[in-house]
Amino acid sequence: MKTLIKYWILIAITVTGLSGLIYTGIQQDLRQTANDPQIQMAEDIAAKLTDGQPIQNVVPSEKVDIAKSLAPYVIVFDAAGKPLASSAQLNGQIPTIPLGIFDYVKQSGEDRITWQPQSDVRSAVIVLQFQGPNPGFVLAGRSLREVEKREDGIMLLLSLGWISVLFVTLLASAIIFGITSKEQK
Repeated sequence: MKTLIKYWILIAITVTGLSGLIYTGIQQDLRQTANDPQIQMAEDIAAKLTDGQPIQNVVPSEKVDIAKSLAPYVIVFDAAGKPLASSAQLNGQIPTIPLGIFDYVKQSGEDRITWQPQSDVRSAVIVLQFQGPNPGFVLAGRSLREVEKREDGIMLLLSLGWISVLFVTLLASAIIFGITSKEQK
């Protein structure tokens, strides 16, 4: 019996580790691909602003309530981090990001973050710096609501699979050790 438990604990540790690796890989893929539309939007808008196009020509005029909508949105900030134009609204206001993000972007040129301006609002956000006649920053974002639902679904599925595999391996181990102990007698 002690031998059975020792071997099964090794199997359980291996199954648990593999389940964690699978979840982490899938979760990271879901989260990283959530950035793709915003990367394209931010780069295109930054290029247009660098070329001198007016802000009103590159920021969508339709307002997006980021607490309710899945639509992508854009905010353009001046070089000091003050909002100049926005298609995003939160509680009727243009949402702002922490000024430290602008400092980081000044050093690296870009930042890709999960932004949570209030407890029930999470967005995948890209912030780029642009040059040109009026340098500043472009933020492009969109809600993570659907991505997080997928992550929760994957977690549930993998948890059920993990429990099932642990049960099956325990049962198989008991059967194998039962047969082995009978053959030894």
